Amino acid sequence: MEFLEIFIKRPVATTLLSLGLALLGLVAFNLLPIAPLPEVDYPTINVRANFPGASPETMAATVATPLERSLGRISGISEMTSYSSLGRSNITIQFDLDKNIDQAAREVQAAINSSRAMLPSGMPNNPTYRKVNPSDAPILILALTSDTQSRARMYDVASTLLSQKLSQIEGIGEVTIGGGSLPAVRVRVNPASLAKYDLNFEDIRKALTTANLTIPKGFIHGEDLSWSIYTNDKLSTADEFAPLIVAYKDGVPIRLCDIASVTDAMENDRNYGLCNGRESIILILFRESNANIIETIKRVYDTLPALKALIPAEMNIEPTLDRTPSIKGALHEVERSLILSVSLVILVVFLFLRKIKATLVPAVTVPLSLLGTFAVMYACGYSINQISMMALIVATGFVVDDAIVVLENISRHLETGLTPLQASLKGVREVGFTVISISLSLVAVFIPLLLMQGIIGRLFREFSITLAAAVLISMVISLTTTPMMCARLLSGKKNKPTRQEPQKNTLARTAATFSNTLTSLYEASLKLALAHKRIMMTIFFLVIGLNGYLYYIIPKGFFPEQDLGRLRASIRPDQNTSFQTAKDHLIRFGEILYNDPDVTTVSGHTTGSGGASFFVALKPLDERRNRASSRDIATRIRNSTINLPGGPIYVNVPQEIRIGGRSSDSLYQYTLLSDNVDDLREWVPRLEDAFKSVEGITDVISDQQIQGKEVFLDVNRDASTRWGIDFRSINSALNSAFGQRQVATIYNPLNQYRVVLEAEGNYLEYPTSLKSIYVRNKAGQSVSLSSISETVSSVTPLSVNHQSQFAAGTISFNLKPGYALSDVSPIIENLVQTMNPPDTMRGSFQGTAKAYKDLTSSQIILVISAILAVYIVLGILYESYIHPLTILSTLPSAGVGALLALLLFKTEFTVMALIGVVLLIGIVKKNAIMMVDFALAAERNEGLSSREAILKACMLRIRPILMTTMAAIFGAVPLVISRGDGAETRQPLGMAIIGGLILSQLLTLYTTPVVYLYMEHFQRWWNTRRHPYSPASAQPQIHP
Repeated sequence: MEFLEIFIKRPVATTLLSLGLALLGLVAFNLLPIAPLPEVDYPTINVRANFPGASPETMAATVATPLERSLGRISGISEMTSYSSLGRSNITIQFDLDKNIDQAAREVQAAINSSRAMLPSGMPNNPTYRKVNPSDAPILILALTSDTQSRARMYDVASTLLSQKLSQIEGIGEVTIGGGSLPAVRVRVNPASLAKYDLNFEDIRKALTTANLTIPKGFIHGEDLSWSIYTNDKLSTADEFAPLIVAYKDGVPIRLCDIASVTDAMENDRNYGLCNGRESIILILFRESNANIIETIKRVYDTLPALKALIPAEMNIEPTLDRTPSIKGALHEVERSLILSVSLVILVVFLFLRKIKATLVPAVTVPLSLLGTFAVMYACGYSINQISMMALIVATGFVVDDAIVVLENISRHLETGLTPLQASLKGVREVGFTVISISLSLVAVFIPLLLMQGIIGRLFREFSITLAAAVLISMVISLTTTPMMCARLLSGKKNKPTRQEPQKNTLARTAATFSNTLTSLYEASLKLALAHKRIMMTIFFLVIGLNGYLYYIIPKGFFPEQDLGRLRASIRPDQNTSFQTAKDHLIRFGEILYNDPDVTTVSGHTTGSGGASFFVALKPLDERRNRASSRDIATRIRNSTINLPGGPIYVNVPQEIRIGGRSSDSLYQYTLLSDNVDDLREWVPRLEDAFKSVEGITDVISDQQIQGKEVFLDVNRDASTRWGIDFRSINSALNSAFGQRQVATIYNPLNQYRVVLEAEGNYLEYPTSLKSIYVRNKAGQSVSLSSISETVSSVTPLSVNHQSQFAAGTISFNLKPGYALSDVSPIIENLVQTMNPPDTMRGSFQGTAKAYKDLTSSQIILVISAILAVYIVLGILYESYIHPLTILSTLPSAGVGALLALLLFKTEFTVMALIGVVLLIGIVKKNAIMMVDFALAAERNEGLSSREAILKACMLRIRPILMTTMAAIFGAVPLVISRGDGAETRQPLGMAIIGGLILSQLLTLYTTPVVYLYMEHFQRWWNTRRHPYSPASAQPQIHP
């Protein structure tokens, strides 16, 4: 440690280096981006394909399956799911965390191209992809409203102008528009009028198609001039289409308006949207995978003034849901906690040292270490987020430890009469190895965290490196800047008080009396403990056993449920619900949500499938009634709507960490896979009903929609052949009448619009309308479908789901208050096993529930790995197999303290609590390191016996032990007392640390000396067995 003298004897150089580090940290802090959490998103790509009119089973068989086969050949896929419904398929591919999203996108596009030959020829366009996770929560929702403009016109502006501009913003992965559709000319044909004039839907389709053409006409080139040729072949409005002649009957023209109503309307009139009770078009913005939320939303807000200038003055666009307030609020709370933590740590140091100048030393060390950490964070490409800021809060109690150890030892030498320079040189030389041991063994705890795979490893890699950087920077500062400041600030005369010297004030006198009394009590109780070593060892082993019991009984979960100030709600009425009923549900339930006292905005839309979805923004936590949490509000809303027609509302509390690509109405998922679709359709509803009886879960719902009403047209093939009618003609007639068939395109400068053909409204409401449809045969005769077919009513699936290319059914659920995943997951697994589904099926938890199962299987391994890492580092530092065991004997009591604290506050053992336990492995062993270091030195230098040495070490180091422990405890206090945004994430970490430190402090001050004596005895016995005739065996083998 001789090189450390350079920094002590050259104060100017040391001061300038420290200032340089501080300035570098300040610059880095201003450059660090802001995010809610570290970037831990799985690279995810969503592929979409449309085939208008195709049934869900047709979409799954002819579109989704060929695409899945091609996409399944891509390397690095961790999960592939698909959802097929009427006319569309969505395939979500989630890749391994280390997969480059751009490379994945190129491979996805190549797979789409290779599968094109296997897809139906009638698809209007190729499948497309987006680098977005459809199950992720939107980052921003904009509502477009107007008092004068129609929904079709507003949707046109949203699709043509706003969506294009928003999609170009960096970080935006997708813009989904709800609540309307593009303008269109709708031709609603009366089948009775068609029959009157001996016409059919195919005649109308051909007339509309040929009447509106856009093809090149050519040029006329003269000797001097040239002319472009144009015709009036384009029709654009309903008024222009209405007088179109579709046929002549007996020389009389039959115009389109004679047999149909022609109106300017929308492509799809079975959708509706609202915002705060107002008719609206909703723009839902999703981010790209790994895009920074804060920066992306800021870019959108910067673009909004320009967007408002683009749209008509009669329209208004405003944000209705924004994720940034909760993120900024949580980070603001974390920053306040950090400032409070630093203040409390400095206060602890002052109360022990009772001198302003002495307190100034660690008061400089703490902020300097944190500023240096910001520079490391910037170099590593990290952000300011809840996890990294929590690491800094925890680090506040750690970084001061090294400074306290050095400062206290220097102060002790000052009290013996040495000058400040001499005391600084001697003090840092004595504890230099101790400081290095404490710091390196603490950093060793993070090695297993850095090696963890999956989302947990990625999530806490930033936490580990940030905290490790703070500890290492603190170590360097404590061995350089701290002794330099001690040599210049502390005074030998003023820092050499005696017992006879009168105290200068009441506070100092009280503190000194308390310190002396505490030391005397500890000395007496320690001697008593050393005299009853077997009792202390019994307590020690009981504590080890208690760890296992407490871990077994404590409720366990994955990640603390976050209150992000928003809700995702949906209604799932009967599967046969019409669009008009769904619209009524949307309006009624939207009003119920908006009238809730804790809700600020409600945006919702329905697409005519019977259900509806809502995005709900809540008031800030402090403004809510009784400070109700998001979960409390969700429960209240659900209970208030459970008996209403169309209810209840399924309310989900979105989380920052969302695992898996399948969307669901509840948070946790259990998925069944099978290669037999019939088995799946039979067993998923049975298991869904069984899940509803499980105590502790609620909002049980499956994605199986298999009860949709179907009108099956049973065509007599003999009769159809006799009449000269093929299935192409039948299907075409049905599509024209009931499928909102797009038969022509209207080209405008900014967009393209459609001409939609369908039957008149009354004919769309009843299955008997099929009898009114006529098909023209090859001889030109019109034949009624009723003469060649019969209709049969049955049920049909409204959606088909796949996972890993197997048919899949997912049952989702939420937890009731007071229940944890560890309470219900074994019950669910046993329930499925007891019901004994067919061998063709296999079930497992998916998404967040699967991540929890993976975590529980690796928790013990992680803790053991952290202990082994610390043991290896300590063994290397001490060149001993025995002394690291003595130091690690402090861990069992810390584990018990952490688990008891969580149980006391009814908090689940989640990822954050696990990290707290891992941190305790690195924290609590510092007490033993300070004891063992001084005991070994006393045995080596003073020739004391093991008992005398450990007793002296405990008495000499009791003050720094108490100071460092109290500093760590007070440093974590802001995590526990936090009540603002994001508090639910921070509290388990603080509880585990404080509980572990308190109990470890109470027990290890007595058990560690006893363990030390037993280990010394064991080492002598072992040395005697190995070297029975060696004189050296009579003395303990102590490393300098």
